[in-house]
Amino acid sequence: MMIAMPLHEALFQGAISLEYGQGYVKPWRLPFREWGLFPSPGNDLVNRAGNPSGVRLRFATTSSAVRLSFLPLGPLNAAVLRDAFVFDATIDGALVASGRAQPGASSVELGPLPAGDKVVECWLPPDTPVALTAVELAEGATWAVPPDPRPRWVTYGSSLTHCVRAHGGARIWSAIVARRHGLHLTSLGYGGQCHLDPLVGMVIRDLPADLITLKLGINCVSGSLNARTFPSAVLGLVRLIREKHPTTPMTLISPIAYPPNETTPNKVDYTIHAMREAIADMHHRLVAAGDRHLYYVNGLEVFGLDLIATYSTDQCHPNADGIEVMAEHFDGAVMRPLLARLSRTA
Repeated sequence: MMIAMPLHEALFQGAISLEYGQGYVKPWRLPFREWGLFPSPGNDLVNRAGNPSGVRLRFATTSSAVRLSFLPLGPLNAAVLRDAFVFDATIDGALVASGRAQPGASSVELGPLPAGDKVVECWLPPDTPVALTAVELAEGATWAVPPDPRPRWVTYGSSLTHCVRAHGGARIWSAIVARRHGLHLTSLGYGGQCHLDPLVGMVIRDLPADLITLKLGINCVSGSLNARTFPSAVLGLVRLIREKHPTTPMTLISPIAYPPNETTPNKVDYTIHAMREAIADMHHRLVAAGDRHLYYVNGLEVFGLDLIATYSTDQCHPNADGIEVMAEHFDGAVMRPLLARLSRTA
């Protein structure tokens, strides 16, 4: 026997907006009422924003288990070798339970959970939309939505940030890093859709943030931006975010290793190597113009050619184990230095 919690908006973290439908609440990673302002071929940007990468429910409870119910889940991503969608539960950053849900499933249970009072975060899978219909706890359990004083980290990127290949919702690399350092994560990783859209920049600008990381470039190798337009798009994105975050520590990360176009030009005569140089140059220009809280990390420090060769089958996307290796490298190259800078400016 279980009891239901109200699906209050305060439960949801890492979401940009919530869609209230007939008997369900669905988290989105863009303002879903403004879909028309985020155009893309095939509506792919909005579709990716409907996948709740990094989104979780956070609440205090004495319950020994949590059951999440939702509208039937969609099909598995054909490009990802897995047999189920994975939901995770964490307490104080530690992974304590996982639940697997097949396509078409309408519930999953996370437990057993440790006895007594605790704050639980239930992480939704990054690779399918989830429209929640109920959150249930063991009969007699207490619950509350406590305040969250953790520093807020917003990160933006491509499929390499979206992480549909991760072992579970709490094991995307940004979640691993956030759990390790006690950060409140908002992950704006959109598979194939990180094209430095101004309206996405406005979303980031308007979010509360103590730390911001922008992992840019890899999707633009498709030819959406070239040697003329890519550098100015980087400048425009940073300046747009700086309108409301003038001193927030922010790091630009250039593309990780991508063998097909490291030095071989794409259809607009641009290479990944040239993109890295451009981002480093834009960082230099912005700092020279007075931005004292902007930093740069070469993406090869996060995931180099040797790691791509070991952990990727398509020369682009790390597998589930590789995503956890990326978390370690991102932590060392990006997050620890950024947190040190945050402590100096506090």
